[in-house]
Amino acid sequence: MENPNHPQHCQLYKYNKEFYLLNRETPIYFKEQFHQSELDDDFVSWLNFHGLKDKESIETLCRNIGIEKLNIENVYFPSRRPKVEEYPTYMIFSIKSALPSTSNTKLLIQENISFILGKSYLISFQQQSSDHFTDVRDRIENARGKIRYKHADFLLFRLLEAIIDNYFEVIEDIAEKITDLDAVILTRTGKHILKQIEIEKRKLIELRKIAQPMRDITYQLQSAESNLIEKSNKLYFRNLKDSCLTVLDEIDANKQILDGMNNLYYAVQGQRMNEIMKVLTIVSSIFIPLTFIVGVYGMNFENMPELKYKYGYYTVVGIMFLVGILLLSYFIRRGWLKRDV
Repeated sequence: MENPNHPQHCQLYKYNKEFYLLNRETPIYFKEQFHQSELDDDFVSWLNFHGLKDKESIETLCRNIGIEKLNIENVYFPSRRPKVEEYPTYMIFSIKSALPSTSNTKLLIQENISFILGKSYLISFQQQSSDHFTDVRDRIENARGKIRYKHADFLLFRLLEAIIDNYFEVIEDIAEKITDLDAVILTRTGKHILKQIEIEKRKLIELRKIAQPMRDITYQLQSAESNLIEKSNKLYFRNLKDSCLTVLDEIDANKQILDGMNNLYYAVQGQRMNEIMKVLTIVSSIFIPLTFIVGVYGMNFENMPELKYKYGYYTVVGIMFLVGILLLSYFIRRGWLKRDV
């Protein structure tokens, strides 16, 4: 969580290369205080707004800075098609974030995040207080990097970069799970292994659905004709697009690994079944001739010469042992009793 003491509070950063100010207040406070007249080109204002349930505060805040009503609704109901809406004084779009989940009932922790970019301000709307932008705050507070020397569009780049870094975090978490599965798949059996493989595949599918729109958004920002994004900063958004492509490549690569593990699991199970069937076949092959001998001498005919032979029983039992030993030694010489490693 971003601020455990005030999980529902919003944060307003105002900064330039010389100083920064931080104000943590409730959505109602910023609804009344965040106005167009409060914005100044001499510094960048970043309002990180938590909680989309307070629609009244969001609508009032957006009206105060000149956002159209239709675009305000996009904050609550993001368009299924990723699109950057460009207007003379602002740009607005929505994306999804992703974090690894420790819960078995939830594959990924997802969250809709909307952005409104103006000339000297940036507003980010989050559904909840999620830990996405800790590094960005540290850069602002400690004047690390270029962020204090750049405008709001560079801040937007840093925020999107932080979200894409979370995508890589999800992939790393899945890669660790794949490593664990690879270590046990050849030594253990059980449906839980196959179930875990399917869970990791579903995580990758969900992440692809999130990363593809982000790729489209970064491309649109790179190609935007609006003067809200400086030409010198478009290189950064192109790098974001490349990062998204890397995420998608990593997703495909890990999915192929999981598909291979899925096939390996069934191959191992099939091999184990073949080993069992081989043992049963050898046992059956030994006992079939013995069963035949027992069956022959189990017939109740009166004129069977061997029935009155004094050593008949011992002779038949000896022949049965001899047949069994000969068959067993034959299977050993052929290597049929050796277990495949």
